[in-house]
Amino acid sequence: MTPYGKVAQAAIASMSLLAERYSADQPERLNSREIAERRRLSQAIVGKVLTTLSQLGLVHGSPGPGGGYALARSPAEITLMEVVAPFDRLDSHLVCPFGEGWCGHGPQCPLHEELDALRQRIENFLNKTTLARFQGQDSSSVVLTELRGLK
Repeated sequence: MTPYGKVAQAAIASMSLLAERYSADQPERLNSREIAERRRLSQAIVGKVLTTLSQLGLVHGSPGPGGGYALARSPAEITLMEVVAPFDRLDSHLVCPFGEGWCGHGPQCPLHEELDALRQRIENFLNKTTLARFQGQDSSSVVLTELRGLK
């Protein structure tokens, strides 16, 4: 379970596979079909994610036979925040579960401080964690293990 939506999860899954296969000398290119199959994702979502990430300069894509996608920078230079942010709204303020008129407009709700601390931990995690965590790893469990530690 992750604190963000399906498209952001697909972005992390796609980028983690590219990080696993990253080589500065000879990058292995994977197309959206290969990534979708290996990560058990919808090819349509993977294609949209990779198109967006390509426009942002996080991956390089090349069309045609032998084409595909590869990371545009070293995995150590790409944070999870860069991968997640284009697909998920990561507000720096809380949306009070009690509705409008509570936190920020009146007394804080009973959950305010804990929710704020959790949001900050997630934001810190996304900002400090790079795709290098996936190199030489079975990345299916890396992020999930980290997220469990946020509880």
